[in-house]
Amino acid sequence: MPSTKVAALSAVLALASTVAGHGFVQNIVIDGKSYTGYLVNQYPYQSNPPAVIGWSTTATDLGFVDGSEYTNPDIICHKNAKPGQLSAPVAAGGKVELEWTTWPESHHGPVISYLANCNGDCTTVDKTKLEFVKIDQRGLIDDSNPPGTWAADQLIAANNSWTVTIPESIAPGNYVLRHEIIALHSANNANGAQNYPQCINLQITGSGTANPSGTPGEKLYTPTDPGILVNIYQSLSTYAIPGPTLWSGAAAHVVATATGSATGVASATATPTTLVTAVSSRTGAPSVVTPEAPSVTSFAPVVTVTDVVTVTTVITTTIS
Repeated sequence: MPSTKVAALSAVLALASTVAGHGFVQNIVIDGKSYTGYLVNQYPYQSNPPAVIGWSTTATDLGFVDGSEYTNPDIICHKNAKPGQLSAPVAAGGKVELEWTTWPESHHGPVISYLANCNGDCTTVDKTKLEFVKIDQRGLIDDSNPPGTWAADQLIAANNSWTVTIPESIAPGNYVLRHEIIALHSANNANGAQNYPQCINLQITGSGTANPSGTPGEKLYTPTDPGILVNIYQSLSTYAIPGPTLWSGAAAHVVATATGSATGVASATATPTTLVTAVSSRTGAPSVVTPEAPSVTSFAPVVTVTDVVTVTTVITTTIS
């Protein structure tokens, strides 16, 4: 009878990322119009940065928020985030394409999006009063070869973009869309998961009546959630996507592709027709001022020394 000998070898690789930096949402496409996000690699250094729909942040190192800060307001829309000064109109049932600058292939993890009703003007809202409803989530896609294929990998394959559908039944009003990647490459360590939240202001139109209850940003996660404290380098039979339950009114997720679109699949290569630089959320009808040709943001990757990859390898050898 053959005997099986299992040799478990743990190889811990403490490697600072030297090939790619983390990204941020630089552009948002809605109904063929392109809206600039908060360009954290430019605007913090300008004396008079333009008003945009993206929330400002001081995360100029392109860093993350970890589990030690889950009860801190920084988890809501990133470091020292302040409301965007414009809002983009979108009809309930419409699609919002969020274009990231880049994303490292090693940073596997889920992609999650939430909506929070501002109950007034989003440009002056108190972020700690916002209550977020999960409207989109995608986690582990295929674990046949750990660390597997994740939602973040699909985002990379779609030209670093992600498409979110606004629920058709949501009531009209001013909302914050909170979009986030959670990198799990070091998540087997305490506070090793890395959250990269991004927020934008939306003015949702339509005839919906749903006003679902949400969760404050500082209560979305805990450091020991099974989808936060997890080792992705071992086979996972299941993966629990962090955060509250997906709202029952959420639309089915649409996976963008870099090569085209099939039935129910949005293309990530559609060319925006205009760049809207001024849409106000303070009036009932948004105003669009001076469309411009879309611009391409230059991006220089930034490396953080805390970006450590831990790999555990288990080798099984069968001996006859």
